Amino acid sequence: METEVITLGETMVVLEATDIGPMKYTSYFQKRFGGAESNFAIGMTKLGHAVAWISKIGEDELGEYLLHAIRGEGVDTSFVTTDAEAPTGLYFKEKRRPNQNHVHYYRAGSAASKLSPDDLHEAVFSEGKILHITGITPFLSETCDETVDRAIDRARENGLMVSFDPNLRFKIMQWYGEEQAKERIRSLAAKSDLFLPGIDEAEWVYGTRDEQTIAARAWKDGAKDIIIKNGASHSYYADRYRKEGSVPSYKVEEVVDPIGAGDGFAAGVIAGLLEGESLEEAVRLGSAVGALVVSSPGDIEGLPTRAEVEAFTGKTTTDVSR
Repeated sequence: METEVITLGETMVVLEATDIGPMKYTSYFQKRFGGAESNFAIGMTKLGHAVAWISKIGEDELGEYLLHAIRGEGVDTSFVTTDAEAPTGLYFKEKRRPNQNHVHYYRAGSAASKLSPDDLHEAVFSEGKILHITGITPFLSETCDETVDRAIDRARENGLMVSFDPNLRFKIMQWYGEEQAKERIRSLAAKSDLFLPGIDEAEWVYGTRDEQTIAARAWKDGAKDIIIKNGASHSYYADRYRKEGSVPSYKVEEVVDPIGAGDGFAAGVIAGLLEGESLEEAVRLGSAVGALVVSSPGDIEGLPTRAEVEAFTGKTTTDVSR
């Protein structure tokens, strides 16, 4: 299957505390992996689409673990490079209280922060249909920032649609400066065909929670289609032709782990668009995927297959497992 979607960014090894409480009292951790772009890529493959992930890992055991694990989920890792002098990134997930997670990054100077425009291969852009980027990668380093711009240029040259999810991580944005960071996010939104902020992110960037005002400001900057995620309530959408609407969020009985829900949402939306669905129906699919993700622990474990989505939304029925 030819590549349909390209994404790029850092994935780290996650050591997740198995006990609730401050990390200094925790003795046991479960090894997982997590990164917004690889979460998204795996979500896409589970929905039946071919995705290539561009990144850089250290020449170390943790890097090998990431490569094997992500490749094992069906993602094309052919364009991942290695760095012999920089380590694979790492973060700890601390469970302070039920449903309250704290994240501690150990990613400064990681291999992925050394990603540069030279790590982009023309071949993958000549095949794809969509480039999906996040607001994480530009803030990892100056070379990562340059790489994102070069990737967008390559996408435009090859006729690809550009999707942008801000996915803000304030801990890594400090070196950039708050106002400059806002301008950088706005500049990426302006270059996007699909802009996917959460309501809190949009408020931080545009200074308002009014969805129509946010859409108007994003359009004025140059964005095309806009989807604003409003948590458990709804998702607002407005397309480039100024058609707008709202899709209610699916009810979730228990939120087990919210991390990765936005990545799943983006995967659902883009899968819907690739399959020729309207923006409204694509948002509905994204909402279903996001709801299933928050019902499971881990960044990727809850990402559903197409059959699971259809069962969840009532499009199909399943027998009791025996």
